[in-house]
Amino acid sequence: MTAASHFASFVGEAHGSVHSGEGAQYNIYYQSTEQWLREQARRRPRSVAEEDRRHLHERFVAPLGLQHARALLQAEHTVLVRGHSGSGRRAAALMLLHELPVREGTLHELPDTSDDSTGPPLDGRDVGRGDRLLLDLSEADETRYIAAQSALSDFRSSVAANDAYLVVVLPHHLGYLLRGDLRYLMAEISRPSARRVLATHLKCAGIHPSEALLGSADLISFLARAPLRDVAALADRVNRLRMASPADRGLPDWLKQALEEQHDQTERVAAVFSAAQNGHRRALQLAVAMFHEATPDVVLYAANGLLGLLSHPPDPTPRLEQADLYAELSAVHAEMGPDGLVRFTVHGYDRAVRQHFWTFLPDIRQELRDWLMRQAANPALDAAVRREAVNRFAHQALRVARPEDLAWLAQQWTAFKAPAWLIPEAARVLVLGLEDDHHGRFFRQRIYDWAASDDTSVHCLRVLIMVCSQTMARSHPDQALVRLHHLARRSREEVRWAARKAMVQLSAADDRLYQLMLERLAAGVSQRSSRADLDIFRDLPNPVRLIRRRSVRHYLAVCWAGLLSGTADWPAHLRLWLGVGETAAERDLIAQVLASACAQDTRLFGRLYRAALDWVRSRPEPGRADMASRLLLAINEAQGIHAYGRTA
Repeated sequence: MTAASHFASFVGEAHGSVHSGEGAQYNIYYQSTEQWLREQARRRPRSVAEEDRRHLHERFVAPLGLQHARALLQAEHTVLVRGHSGSGRRAAALMLLHELPVREGTLHELPDTSDDSTGPPLDGRDVGRGDRLLLDLSEADETRYIAAQSALSDFRSSVAANDAYLVVVLPHHLGYLLRGDLRYLMAEISRPSARRVLATHLKCAGIHPSEALLGSADLISFLARAPLRDVAALADRVNRLRMASPADRGLPDWLKQALEEQHDQTERVAAVFSAAQNGHRRALQLAVAMFHEATPDVVLYAANGLLGLLSHPPDPTPRLEQADLYAELSAVHAEMGPDGLVRFTVHGYDRAVRQHFWTFLPDIRQELRDWLMRQAANPALDAAVRREAVNRFAHQALRVARPEDLAWLAQQWTAFKAPAWLIPEAARVLVLGLEDDHHGRFFRQRIYDWAASDDTSVHCLRVLIMVCSQTMARSHPDQALVRLHHLARRSREEVRWAARKAMVQLSAADDRLYQLMLERLAAGVSQRSSRADLDIFRDLPNPVRLIRRRSVRHYLAVCWAGLLSGTADWPAHLRLWLGVGETAAERDLIAQVLASACAQDTRLFGRLYRAALDWVRSRPEPGRADMASRLLLAINEAQGIHAYGRTA
């Protein structure tokens, strides 16, 4: 029997929070989760947010072919960027748009899920005047790619009509499906010098490598095969080692350690795995890899948990005749360091062990998912250890194309009776999924399904609000707004108010999103599908924002029509609107909106004007009298009664 055999265990005392009801306990975890999401969002590499684009621009190394892409974009207002995976094609597409002069429009990524729409995959309504648009099809399947190409001609007409610009990232693996009539818009880019990319990233961190150091054999070998995102990650690791290491260590040591962490240990792990004809030892090996730099008891508990989940028979040998944990760790090339934490003796070995299990034992992937779920629920587990284990599991699940494992975990960890400390982990797996190049679209669609479903738990809904507002909003703000709108229609008050606040904040700084929100509110009010839409409409902080746009006035009038015919407290909201116009032009437009709202029910004209007169009488002022006068004129015109004129 080995030290990794089954042992009976129980929790004799709690080392973490165990309260599982509603209230302050959960609120603490919601607050910590939101703080983490904000910090994570600032480091998001795929974001189209302006500060992230500036950060990328400082570190960007132009690939071959970018100048041709620039010329096509200027001449045709559209360019199709094609390049191998890992060549920096998305970064190049973002920089093409970022370099354009900033005009009246915005830079945003086009929605990549259908959501509430039944229209074409590319909708001309998503194009605003002067917009800079990104369409990332790099991971599209055949069906979506063909549909997008079919819709591209009409969509390009909207782009041209609005003096906008469009950059499309093509899927290199589907090059044979590109239509002949679109080939003239394609620009092929080649991977830039990985050495220059590394040097640029290091210099931006204040590290200046010598030419000799950049020419070392180990580094050249790594740079020759690594995707550019891994090159950037190497620079980030070097910078973190610099900040964490003693002052007497230098760049050669930091770079050596960072490369060792990246070193491919696959063959060595495979040999050790084959030699260890012992399930207990293999379970211990994976436990060390998943809970790397945890305490020995955590590693042993995890190993025993995996054995139990796989129904592995226990070793009948008496316990004191078994090897102790020290010997068992040595057998799998691990040790306990001076700090009391268990780690492998070779850098990068833990990652290779995880990759071996997920690659070559595909039949136990579901059991590995269940194993992590149970281990994460252990209240004695340190929060940092739990966080790293979740990160490692997510990386492997996404690598082997099992995004549904992460979605399942998010649901389990936000179930009604799930421990409160798993709330941050549910958000974590969703964020990691959203940020993944290959599976981000899967998670955006799944989050939509949850947001629109009546069966989603309240804890999951609150996590979705945070993930949409803090993470998805930075890369796909349109889709984030749609999901927040569904969440804002919820019956649970804490969910409804949080989603409503996030929705209004998201649209506060972006006129395009604000207009999209009004369009959705008007659609909901006109279809009488949700009373919550009227509540959101009441919360608009600035009634005259964009009121000069005809489409905005239409949406406002539809919402006001619903307010006048469906609620009794509309006079209070009317007083706010009547008093907000600062200029004669604004007061005229407000009057037009209010009069248009009564067009379908002429009885409302009189009620509206009487309420306006009551407002004037409550505090007679010239400005109020002028507003009432303009409202009367708009009401008359709406009824076909045209005055000869009016004095200013």
